[in-house]
Amino acid sequence: MSSNQSQPQHRVPQSIGFLLLDNFTLISLASAIEPLRMANQLSGRELFRWSTLSLDGRPVRASDGLQITPDSAVTAAPAMDMVIVCGGVGIQRSIMREHLSWLQIQARQGRKLGAVCTGSWALAKAGLLDGYECSVHWEMLASMQEAFPRVSLTTRLFSIDRNRFTSSGGTAPMDMMLHLIGREHGRELCAAISEMFIYERIRNEQDHQRVPLKHMLGTNQPKLQEIVALMEANLEEPIDLDELAVYVTVSRRQLERLFQKYLHCSPSRYYLKLRLIRARQLLKQTTMSIIEVASVCGFVSTPHFSKCYREYFGIPPRDERQGVSMGQPVMRMPIPQELTLLPTSSALSALSQAQGESTFASVRLS
Repeated sequence: MSSNQSQPQHRVPQSIGFLLLDNFTLISLASAIEPLRMANQLSGRELFRWSTLSLDGRPVRASDGLQITPDSAVTAAPAMDMVIVCGGVGIQRSIMREHLSWLQIQARQGRKLGAVCTGSWALAKAGLLDGYECSVHWEMLASMQEAFPRVSLTTRLFSIDRNRFTSSGGTAPMDMMLHLIGREHGRELCAAISEMFIYERIRNEQDHQRVPLKHMLGTNQPKLQEIVALMEANLEEPIDLDELAVYVTVSRRQLERLFQKYLHCSPSRYYLKLRLIRARQLLKQTTMSIIEVASVCGFVSTPHFSKCYREYFGIPPRDERQGVSMGQPVMRMPIPQELTLLPTSSALSALSQAQGESTFASVRLS
């Protein structure tokens, strides 16, 4: 046995600070923290510590009216590996100059930075997302694209780009945190956490938000919205583009121009995308055969469906159904056998309270 194998590996818990902005969404905060709590509980070790922060240490009101008393002011924050900004309603009014200055200091000190819901706006305003790919709640996509042209906005549920971790709202932060937990501590723990939360499918970076078209286009393009609605309602038997044009009383040429101008692709390409996205949902969420999925999504043959699917998603339908990733594999990292637990850690407190539960330490990792 080598010396590396004979000696236990020691690694301190990862520490995460959640910066709460006024009117933050509570569901996004909970979705980010709860996987950390469950990771500690199921592993029987303090893998993560977390604390909530505000600018001055005073209570912060969530968008649902509940007040959260943070663990500390940012100036008294404990040492952290990562800071996650929790945004919500009226994000532009919630950001103060002191928030931006403090976040810039964290970046200079080499900390990882993240955001949930609309918190990405704060990182972008601080100039900390320039050149990075970024996810944000779909309500903010258009305004962020206009306000921060150097930020690469995406409709994906969450984005992990080097040392930046951004997520859209609702339950999407849970997917992001589960992905990070799995990357650090293995798929087994990640799957067990998902099971505890009755979370049937962990979504990945390739899953997108469903952005209402009217939000992308505004109210000035009723013809285009009507055409897309017709497409969405007719995925199994696609409507010919000439027929679509007749339905909304525009010419085929006008139809092509509308799609190129506002959706940056041809009508046929957009229609294909809708059918493929629907196929992906069916592959992941149902037991329908690949042949059946191809049929109900309007493909004349399974080989043609497989070819289109691979070209769009970079993975064949069979591998998608089996959960095979074409990206980097999740690496299992060693977990320390002994940890020095600080009595002031809120994560440790949650861990101690969980020790009497039947599920405590039900997952053991090497």
